[in-house]
Amino acid sequence: MRTGGFTARRWQAVQLGGLFALALGLMLFAFLHVLPPTSDISPITRTISEYAHTDAKWLFDLAVLLIAAGSVATFADIARRKLSGRSAVVLGALWTVSLLVIVMFTKTDWSVGTSIGGTIHHYASLTAFLSLPAAVFLAAHAVFPSSIVWRWLARGLSILSLAVFSTIGFAVVYMLTGGPPWWQSLPLGLIERLVAGSAVGALAVLLVGLARTETSMGPSRSRSSAH
Repeated sequence: MRTGGFTARRWQAVQLGGLFALALGLMLFAFLHVLPPTSDISPITRTISEYAHTDAKWLFDLAVLLIAAGSVATFADIARRKLSGRSAVVLGALWTVSLLVIVMFTKTDWSVGTSIGGTIHHYASLTAFLSLPAAVFLAAHAVFPSSIVWRWLARGLSILSLAVFSTIGFAVVYMLTGGPPWWQSLPLGLIERLVAGSAVGALAVLLVGLARTETSMGPSRSRSSAH
């Protein structure tokens, strides 16, 4: 029995592999926070991309790519099952592509000055931070049609991510009214970690939901999802 070229069992393996990739990516980021030499980077004031300016860049890149792999597993399955509208899948694709761009172009090294690569990295980060929580919020109802708790766990984490991100907008407005530069009036590293952590947590909830429904899907449902 095949669903879109894959058996249902293979799709479940993809989902579990996606969860493993997400978990491993987050674990590698945790290592960057606690192991030297990157443990000297303040998680409160310095952004996550700062790790790419150290000898542990390869570990940062690997962690980002693992999260990208988990994202592909999630949104490819949503597209395969036609569980949500096109917007959620497009936003999920934007998030995934943005992660690849973040790996390809390193954050600006302000001790040297601005660069084209750093500017590309900046806009890719903005796209990533906005697109993932929006994608999860839109897809949550379709993935959890009969579970309000799981649905609102995913949506709640998405809302938290966007709400924390919105503080940057308030800081920009404050700067325009005579306040200090927006990046100096916020604990930018902490905000970025809250935004990214809650969004990836929401993604993990979505992937758990996909794996659960694949497990409970009977033969007739698996067959019909291919059409």
